[in-house]
Amino acid sequence: MPPRPCINPPSTASLFIQLSMRRYAAAPILDLLVPARLYTASTRTCSTKTTRPSLFPTTARRTPLSTKTPHPPPHRLLSTSPPRQATHVIFNPQTDEDGKEMMLEITARAAKRLGEIMTKDSNPSLALRIQVESGGCHGFQYLMRLVTLPSELPTEESLATYKEGEGDSGAGIRPDDTIIVWAQDGSQAEAGSSSLTAPKIILDGPSLELLKGSKVDFTMELIGSQFKIVDNPLATSSCGCGTSFDIKV
Repeated sequence: MPPRPCINPPSTASLFIQLSMRRYAAAPILDLLVPARLYTASTRTCSTKTTRPSLFPTTARRTPLSTKTPHPPPHRLLSTSPPRQATHVIFNPQTDEDGKEMMLEITARAAKRLGEIMTKDSNPSLALRIQVESGGCHGFQYLMRLVTLPSELPTEESLATYKEGEGDSGAGIRPDDTIIVWAQDGSQAEAGSSSLTAPKIILDGPSLELLKGSKVDFTMELIGSQFKIVDNPLATSSCGCGTSFDIKV
């Protein structure tokens, strides 16, 4: 009698798994589907001595991975220390209503030009005085001039005896003046230093209030080269030459 075919016979893969599970009941099903070498390589951690049961006989066991596999290079940690600022206040720092220090940034071009003028005139006490006054076509205008400051910062005693009008020429340091210097990477002067040999600007209190957050730059244009205030966050409009501006109310 010819053999009769089975109704709904199991597949070859199903029989293989059933027979293998009977023989290796303690082994996980994943070992039957993924080669042991690949499984070990994908799940190993820094320790290479992890042992796992193998379905293969001892004589047919594959060569384990080398224990001298180099570890991946460690990730480079980002520094949490803030970068050094090139612009520092060395005299009379002021804060706004929110408690933030009012500052003007001196660009590298402006600092370079100031340094060139100081070297040419052999005058390390030279400074750029910036003042804001009412006027111009937009309500306020910038006034800039080069002045020679004292070789030393004023003391509390000298400021206490200051008389109104002594600093009107721009050369003196008034009690409400703030001096800002430029020192690349902090190499020439640090905040709070008494050195006045670095490129520097000086502003009175009301002018600093209107120019806080701005940049002092040096521009070279067809009409000429000049120091210029740029990126004033309080200015809503300005004239073409950049010397007059309007502020937010």
